[in-house]
Amino acid sequence: MLDDSQIIAMLNQRDERALTVIREQFGTMCFQAAYRITGSREDAEECVNDTLMAVWDSIPPQKPDRLAPYLASLACRKALDRFEHTHRQKRGGSRFTSALDELSDVIPSSESVEKQIEQRELSAALEKWLRALPQIHRRIFLRRYYWSESVRTIAQENAMSEDAVKMLLMRLRKKLQKHLRKEGLL
Repeated sequence: MLDDSQIIAMLNQRDERALTVIREQFGTMCFQAAYRITGSREDAEECVNDTLMAVWDSIPPQKPDRLAPYLASLACRKALDRFEHTHRQKRGGSRFTSALDELSDVIPSSESVEKQIEQRELSAALEKWLRALPQIHRRIFLRRYYWSESVRTIAQENAMSEDAVKMLLMRLRKKLQKHLRKEGLL
């Protein structure tokens, strides 16, 4: 098993074996991220392939510190694109769109964020806020809004009631909104 720096070095040298290593080490994680968004095994597998192409195209020049979050981000973006494409007429019925709707009042949409610098500032502020949360709150927030898990699943796996999870998520969204206002991003 290669570490991140070795894989990135292979990508920088344009060594195609890096893609095989990435699929072996991170393929399941990318598939799960994509599947939670698309709900389709075929679409999720396509997203993994698209993620491999995207990582090949982006490194270099990109220089991620850690591959797992970078790849998860790429996989989620590919899955969102595929989901958007395949569900253009079917708005509002999935748990993924429900999770995004809950955050829509807190985080500006990509259309309202005009510049890449603003996107980086938003990402940095979100990351800072997440790091300051207690581990259990961070995990629940990420499971709902990053991995798009259902409230029921989160409640069951954390020995909580669904109402308690919903209340915690509502409080976390309000705290995030307050943090983003303080940072001047809302």
